[in-house]
Order: sequence, then C-alpha cells, then structure tokens
Amino acid sequence: MQVVVQEQDDGEIMAAAQRGDSLALGILYNRYGAVVYRLALRILQRSQDAEDLTQEIFLGLETTTRYNPQRGNLLNFLLTLTRSRALNRIRQGQSRGRLLKACQHNHLTNVPNLPMENATLSEVSQRVASALETLPPNQRQVLELAYYEGLSQSEITQKLAIPLGTVKSRSRQGLLKLKNLLQDLVE
Repeated sequence: MQVVVQEQDDGEIMAAAQRGDSLALGILYNRYGAVVYRLALRILQRSQDAEDLTQEIFLGLETTTRYNPQRGNLLNFLLTLTRSRALNRIRQGQSRGRLLKACQHNHLTNVPNLPMENATLSEVSQRVASALETLPPNQRQVLELAYYEGLSQSEITQKLAIPLGTVKSRSRQGLLKLKNLLQDLVE
C-alpha cells in the first residue's frame, strides 16, 4: 500500500482515499473541509445542516467515481457537489414543509361537527394508517419519526444509529410508496 504524504497532489490523494486510505481522506478534509462547510452554511443557513452536509460530502469521496482530475481540480468538484446537494436539501425541506403545513392546516382548522365530514376525516386517517402499515418496517419507522415526532433527518440518524443517506433513502422510498397507495387522496 502506498503511503500518502501531505505534499502529493489532489488526484493522487483522492485515488488513495478511494482505495480506503483514511489518512488520505483526512488530508483532503484538512485541505478543503472549511471551504465546503462555509459554502454549505451560506446556502443552508444552519450550522447543524452544514456540518451534516460537509460530513456527507467527505465520506462520499471514498466511493465516488464521478471525480475526474482531467476535467477540473478537486476544489471545484467539491464546491459544485456541495452546492448541488445543499440546494437539493432546501428543495426537499420546502416540499416537506408544504406537506406538514397542509397536514397541520387540515388538523387545526375548525372542523364542523357534521357527521358526514367527521366520517370522511376518520376514513382518510384510517386509509393513511393502513397504507403506513403496508410499508417495510424500516421505511415506516423513519416516516413516523419524521412526521409524528417531528424529528429532523439528522435527529433520526442519531436516534436509530444509521447513516444519514439511509434515512434519506428510506424516507424517499416510503413517501413514494405512500403516494402510489393513496393516489386518489393526493391532489
């Protein structure tokens, strides 16, 4: 195994990181971690979200096959990746916020005590609960923690001791399945 030294260029260090050399990953983080974090913080506006994204970016370097030194330097690659993922998080947060707002609006509005309207709300609640029960347990658990307990993806990661990417993929897969199951209820 080749020893990585601080003076090597980014391409060589990146190649070593992709071979699993944690020292190489540490060198890359020391070189570019602060820049990636500052960009993430500028876009996301929350230090916890910026820290999570910075960690995700650097841990993903070990497995990424998208970086090509002939196409540009590593710093530009990292900044482009950070910007893209930060904007995706904002979009996902806005979508989740709209869904939560709609759900809260439906629950908080004064519902007339008309038997037919109460029956309809009860039926919708039952259908959503039944649809949730059909999801795989790991997807259902993540969605219940997010929507019923109001936990962020970072908090779910800590509570379940699983990677952030796993939380995100389980959430997305579960929501897509729910959307298909409840197609007639979705506007």
